[in-house]
Amino acid sequence: MALLDIRGLKTHFITDAGVLQAVDGVDISINRGETLCVVGESGCGKTVTAMSILKLIAMPPGRIVAGEIVFEGRDLVPLTSNQLDDIRAKEIGFIFQEPMTSLNPVLTIGEQIAESLRRHEAVTKKQALERTIEMLKLVQIPNAEGRVHHYPHQFSGGMRQRVMIAMALACRPKLVIADEPTTALDVTIQAQILDLLQDMKERFGMAVMLITHAMGVVAETAQRVVVMYAGKVVEEAPVDELFGNPGHPYTQGLIRSIPRIDLDAQHKTRLETIAGSVPILINPTPGCRFAPRCRHAMSICAEKEPRLREIAPGHRMACHLGDAS
Repeated sequence: MALLDIRGLKTHFITDAGVLQAVDGVDISINRGETLCVVGESGCGKTVTAMSILKLIAMPPGRIVAGEIVFEGRDLVPLTSNQLDDIRAKEIGFIFQEPMTSLNPVLTIGEQIAESLRRHEAVTKKQALERTIEMLKLVQIPNAEGRVHHYPHQFSGGMRQRVMIAMALACRPKLVIADEPTTALDVTIQAQILDLLQDMKERFGMAVMLITHAMGVVAETAQRVVVMYAGKVVEEAPVDELFGNPGHPYTQGLIRSIPRIDLDAQHKTRLETIAGSVPILINPTPGCRFAPRCRHAMSICAEKEPRLREIAPGHRMACHLGDAS
């Protein structure tokens, strides 16, 4: 049984212009100890999917209108915020995209990490402080005993992200959701943060759901990849299969947009781009949502929505190309 099984999830937002279908029928599963990457352009529904798991979206204007989010056999959708508080941080950790806005500027980082320990585990204030220092050492923050009393603004961007990781892992959760944890960091610090996440995953035996738009990050970290576009899953495959045999035109476009140092050293070529932009998801048009940007679009693409079907073992795709049905 999967650790987390999302089935038919629909998360919509009420706006002045109408109902925005940010997530529209998403199916995603994560196994124990697995790293699953969810990839796609900004606005494709990655973050909303992740935040819907723990109901971290603003409600209203957002609401989960359909679907199940089954964690260890228990559907989280019907749970109240108070009931989810027993799962947040303890069973499922969340690393937010921008640590400077996610950390409380008027509390020390030690107080913020210790808060979840005191909330979920029977520890004294002294024990919580000791555990906090231990976590800061694990995420490689120098002089942890002294820096535990510092405030977020006293840390660099990379160090703040390490604090966020320490906070998410303090209670040893079974699943950690990392929402683009390296977006605001330079490439050297990005690599360090990804290595740290991998080290923590192996140390604690947890599963990781990594949200990103960087295909290079996917290639380095994932066992399995889900590609999202306009609120829907368009392809899912093991990482080697996805890069070796991408089926969906959108996935192909994402992979072709990755700089290739090995090829550029021999022949300088311009990076390929995907024409157009992500559609507005208020009253979306029928058929395939990628069709207006697809070089392979056919007449059926504008009429009928493609179903997510298996094209190889463990490899699913939602596209009319090669669809015999």
